[in-house]
Amino acid sequence: MKTITIREAREGLSHPEQMFADDDEVLVMRRGEPVARILPATPKRKARSLAAFRATMPFQEIPSEVLIREERDARD
Repeated sequence: MKTITIREAREGLSHPEQMFADDDEVLVMRRGEPVARILPATPKRKARSLAAFRATMPFQEIPSEVLIREERDARD
């Protein structure tokens, strides 16, 4: 973890890729007290394709219209 002062952070914000690329975490200090913690951005997870999702779903053995009809008939 890298520790920098507020002044160093302000000066480094003009080129953040150089300042923050080396470390995983940067702690910004003011008068010896931590005021901010800069963490690396986590990459977004890619969404699964719809085809892959459908492949994991089990197939329904009985058609839905049959199930609905049976349930409606049972109510009477």
